[in-house]
Amino acid sequence: QVQLVESGGGSVQAGGSLRLSCAASEDIGSRYCMTWFRQVPGKEREGVATIFTSGNTRYGDSVKGRFTVSKDNAKKEMYLQMNDLKSEDTALYYCAGYSPSYGDRQYNLGCNFNIWGQGTQVTVSS
Repeated sequence: QVQLVESGGGSVQAGGSLRLSCAASEDIGSRYCMTWFRQVPGKEREGVATIFTSGNTRYGDSVKGRFTVSKDNAKKEMYLQMNDLKSEDTALYYCAGYSPSYGDRQYNLGCNFNIWGQGTQVTVSS
């Protein structure tokens, strides 16, 4: 049973930086794309970033130029470096991936996923 665990969230001032990590219980990053999305209560889910097996990336328009997604397949980890944070980046951030053992797929920034973690909270104060 594949599990994803996010970490690295916290509270920062606007203009600051945070680095989120996503630890997977299995190496899924070398076989499938992985992706980050964020959720604010009462709002729709927003795609943040995707990293494909090739290493290519895709970003949501609101984070382009500020966020960078990367991964280390050997460590079974994915990262999200967030710079120049803004108050509108405040959200619960989830990492997501795919496992053939699980059910229906959802879609985020070019990546089909069907598993995700519990999320890590990012709060940016202005």
